[in-house]
Amino acid sequence: MFNVFIDGREGTTGLQIYERLAKRGDINLITIPEELRKDVSARKERLNAADICFLCLPDAAARESVSLIENPSVRVIDTSTAHRTADGWVYGLPELSAERREAIARSPRVANPGCHATGFITLVAPLVKGGILGAGYPLTAHSVTGYSGGGKKMIAEYEAEGRSVLLSSPRQYSLSLSHKHLPEMVKECALEHAPIFNPIVGDFYCGMCVTVPLYKSLLLKKMGADDIRNYFAEYYASQNFVKVAKKEEIPAYLPANELAGTNLLKIYVSGNNNMILMCSVFDNLGKGASGAAVQNMNIMLGLDETFSLV
Repeated sequence: MFNVFIDGREGTTGLQIYERLAKRGDINLITIPEELRKDVSARKERLNAADICFLCLPDAAARESVSLIENPSVRVIDTSTAHRTADGWVYGLPELSAERREAIARSPRVANPGCHATGFITLVAPLVKGGILGAGYPLTAHSVTGYSGGGKKMIAEYEAEGRSVLLSSPRQYSLSLSHKHLPEMVKECALEHAPIFNPIVGDFYCGMCVTVPLYKSLLLKKMGADDIRNYFAEYYASQNFVKVAKKEEIPAYLPANELAGTNLLKIYVSGNNNMILMCSVFDNLGKGASGAAVQNMNIMLGLDETFSLV
């Protein structure tokens, strides 16, 4: 039996992790009374009593929680942005390589990836690693996400009676081009500079589609859409949760919520003689958040990574 504490269970990600783990017979969930959830000493006691702690908190609070851990055997999965590029933390995207998966299995500190970043990195990192895409390529990425990614406040806004008609339209945000996921995208893909990143929130609860367009003529290796698709198929062939769509599976319309309710991520590659379009579709609350966190926990505990995940 593994003792698990979720610090910040009340948020969207924390609640989903709790719901996933509450159904398991191998997990003892350490709880904290509502009136003590902001009590530092009560949190400290529970953090140090766990085998694994999930931090589902704002960045500053996540850093505080880490500072409260004195028991060297306690392992941490942080779902915030606080430690995704920090020294001593392993970035929790096991599909990147066998070495990354092994590092997650051994590490006491794992940073859960951001949702937009997960879609971008699964498309771009393998191409840079394979010498197909240059680190200085002028990348652009578009990402359409369900409103659950904005947390409780945004969920309430979208689901309120008499809400603004403006919420019925897709809304682009982070117009300053300084989205909080950019540092991890740059680091994990070994890029020379950040991509131009355009996130868009839509009027649906969960799901995400991250799109990265490429000019064939600017690639280091002259590969077309079929070549890139075959490369991804081989790269991710052994993965349980990342799949590559065959050419005949590419639809006329690609819905962002196609994989809602799962921990799957599916890559689509299409294009023409001059341009390539790469898309990753997944659940922003699944592979983009709570599902990925549970997957990392399974790996850290030496369990089948698919346990309790679909």
